[in-house]
Amino acid sequence: MSIRATETGFNPEYSEDAPSFEDVTDQKGVSILEFGAPWCGHCQAAEPALKAVLESAPFPHTKVYDGKGKPLGRAFKVKLWPTLILLQDGLEIDRIVRPIHEDEVEDLISQAS
Repeated sequence: MSIRATETGFNPEYSEDAPSFEDVTDQKGVSILEFGAPWCGHCQAAEPALKAVLESAPFPHTKVYDGKGKPLGRAFKVKLWPTLILLQDGLEIDRIVRPIHEDEVEDLISQAS
């Protein structure tokens, strides 16, 4: 399966077709993996900050529709939404949970090399 992500920048759509853990860990370069749901109030509240920062990001943003029993979210030990995970060559560098301010997102992506 290929990963449904933007080529670069902000991705507005959650995909129910989550990539496998191997798809994610096999990625090269920097990427953002976001877990959440379109109906989630915390996810909706975070969207303006995410969009403002990630619109011009030079790497892909994958939004995964997470939920009970979804294997990818469990593999990354996601407990709250939205959870954004910064990946470098498929390995987790850092994460933020329930961001609402642009500076939280900027701090996360500033760790990308």
